[in-house]
Amino acid sequence: MQVYLVGGAVRDRLLGHPYHEKDYVVVGATPEQLLAQGYQPVGKDFPVFLHPESKDEYALARTERKSGHGYHGFEFFTDVSVTLEEDLIRRDLTINAMAMDEQGIVYDPYHGQEDLKNKILRHVSDAFAEDPLRVLRVARFAARYAQYGFTIAEETLALMQQLSDSGELQALTAERVWKETSRALMEQNADVYFEVLRACGAIKVLFPEIDALYGVPQRPEYHPEIDCGIHTMMSLQQACKANYSLDVRFAVLVHDLGKALTPKDELPRHIMHEERGVQPVTDVCDRLKVPTNTKQLALTVCKEHLKSHQAFSLKAGTLWRLLQRLDVLRRPERVEGFIQACECDAKGRLGLEDRDYPQARYLTRAMEIVRNIKASDLPPEVKGPDIGEMLIQKRIEALGELKQEFSQHMAHS
Repeated sequence: MQVYLVGGAVRDRLLGHPYHEKDYVVVGATPEQLLAQGYQPVGKDFPVFLHPESKDEYALARTERKSGHGYHGFEFFTDVSVTLEEDLIRRDLTINAMAMDEQGIVYDPYHGQEDLKNKILRHVSDAFAEDPLRVLRVARFAARYAQYGFTIAEETLALMQQLSDSGELQALTAERVWKETSRALMEQNADVYFEVLRACGAIKVLFPEIDALYGVPQRPEYHPEIDCGIHTMMSLQQACKANYSLDVRFAVLVHDLGKALTPKDELPRHIMHEERGVQPVTDVCDRLKVPTNTKQLALTVCKEHLKSHQAFSLKAGTLWRLLQRLDVLRRPERVEGFIQACECDAKGRLGLEDRDYPQARYLTRAMEIVRNIKASDLPPEVKGPDIGEMLIQKRIEALGELKQEFSQHMAHS
């Protein structure tokens, strides 16, 4: 029985990239042998075990063959006769098809180290085209390793295109698509994920609402980059640069979906794009089973982002109603996420990436002010329904004072 560290841990160790998960493959063993040593079985489709102490995953070496559609359409074969090379050839990329023994010796039958050195993402074998999930995985790896200058091999991109055209992507479950996409969104260069999906035609299948933004013009005085798709990716870059949460990054990704629905005769203006965006944002979220909190922030940013940009011109009462819609008293974190997403939208424009966005400071201060005015601050004679009315009045008055204070500050700066 031989045990090897495999996959991502070997790749990232050689690359000097941080990693946490360790996966092992066991060659020449039976399930009974591992059970006798205290390993805990967890695999549904094939024998995978958790180490009794470290809880790392140990899988028996296996081969697989395509037996149906989609991600689950495979038959697996495990036996003591399956070799390390046979196990590694079923993996997606050469850089993921390396193994390391306990002495630190690397086994690399498919030249992963060479591709690692040359910064190439290349499929191991033609079996790559049997699993549609690999299109998303390669796009995610491209996003993760973009900081090192990795590119996708032409022949691998061609196979990804073939998968995108074949109808196999439709067999992916919403959960798998969201899992890969949410992981990709948290990478430093999340925009690369969507650019790769666009390059291989997968974006049309999985994210038609985002694909529809490309080629749609905007007014150059506000958007020097002009193209709505490019603006969306530039805004997403801003969210990654600021290391914002998944909810904020997703909200930024879908904030302008309504612009794809602007009537042609109105272009390059996008009147009412916020309202038009509600349905496509809802469609994406429902189709991918996006978590509720993520969906709620996305819809809020879609509907209200122009109000953030216009914050200084809003009357105190209008600003209060905006904060109310953002659920300021119960969910200050949603207001913060909203402000962050709107700032990314403002900075995701050609040549304006480093512009100041004072609206963020203004809205943050407005949030703090209204949250600090409590019923206990009111005169004791105010009772019953009058408390609510008086609180609203006090909050609007305080926002009026803030507006004046900011106006004077902006006039002098």
